[in-house]
Amino acid sequence: MAVPEIIPIAHEPDYRTSTIGRFRGGQFLASVTYAFPDGFVMGDGWEEQKRLFVVLHKFDHDGHHQESDVWCAGTWAEQTKRPHDERSVVARADARLAAVLAGLPESEYCDIAIQPFQLTVDGVVFGLITRCHAEDEDGEHDWAELYPDQLGFSAPWNGEYDT
Repeated sequence: MAVPEIIPIAHEPDYRTSTIGRFRGGQFLASVTYAFPDGFVMGDGWEEQKRLFVVLHKFDHDGHHQESDVWCAGTWAEQTKRPHDERSVVARADARLAAVLAGLPESEYCDIAIQPFQLTVDGVVFGLITRCHAEDEDGEHDWAELYPDQLGFSAPWNGEYDT
């Protein structure tokens, strides 16, 4: 089954899609996620390359991407130095996420439906990116993946995801 033009994403409280929904200006998808730069190869110094991002993507009511706010809270190396401190990377990320969500007027958490989109910030790919296969490829299905969160969406296109 082909990737639809508008891809539903189900709201799941207390799971990976708990901070998605609608607001006065349209729809939103927010998350806190660790990511490596595109093309990163694991090796010495990986702790400095693994960065924690707070992401807020905004879409119009029809699911067209409007803008993204991507903010880096720090690296894994920084987090390991102060894992339980109120100024830790994770604490800063949580505070930033709460602030960006509080700034969405008339927001509610609920299912959304958005078009694929892609952007690169600080060498990291963000977006909902489709992967389509030629008809003659046996056993391969078309899907969409949320980057860098690594949530995969596919037929029956009901908003549920795989990790």
